[in-house]
Amino acid sequence: MKVVIIGAGAVGSSIGRELLSHGHEVLMIDQKPEVVGRSGLKGAQWLFGDACEISVLREAHLEDKDVAVSATGDDKVNLVVSLLAKTEFGVKRTVGRVNNPKNDWMFDDSWGVDVAVSTPRLMTALVEEAVEIGDVVRLLTLQTGVSSLVEFTVPEDSKLIGKALGRVPWPQDATVVAILRDERPITPSPDDVLEAHDEIFLITTIEAERILREVLQSK
Repeated sequence: MKVVIIGAGAVGSSIGRELLSHGHEVLMIDQKPEVVGRSGLKGAQWLFGDACEISVLREAHLEDKDVAVSATGDDKVNLVVSLLAKTEFGVKRTVGRVNNPKNDWMFDDSWGVDVAVSTPRLMTALVEEAVEIGDVVRLLTLQTGVSSLVEFTVPEDSKLIGKALGRVPWPQDATVVAILRDERPITPSPDDVLEAHDEIFLITTIEAERILREVLQSK
């Protein structure tokens, strides 16, 4: 997979490092050449310039990239780059970093953002996941206002225990994508029987979340 990452700060460099370790082709774009030395990235390609400029993105051959990640510390830059990547170069998937939670509502498909990643929201979700067994926790918003990735840990007094996935009345717009049991991931099938402390991961529309909560939290 060919990935371009805009912003080689701590966040962008960490993403690049992970992708490189998984064998992906990574191009880093940053305005400051000195970031190369402190990034610790080995094997990445580099381009220096303002990613908000069409000429820089053309030089990066953005039209050949599979994913564009806008990971700078400036929300305005991340929005502009995502929009240009999607509308001008037809990049299939864009990921935008949200620095200020107040700007979260703008990171949607109208600005060319497929996945918005908000560090404060993600940290809150991880805290809730640790303490709120039996509650539906939104981990990530995909195309803001359309769908999300949620997690639910089955409590010991849940009616779901002993019930096969195929017999649970899931909302029409909610799909179980994974189950984590004893720290091992399980690819879900209709015959899988739920157990206490199972972590269920689902993709759901925002509108279907209310019904999903009623299904999962019934006792």
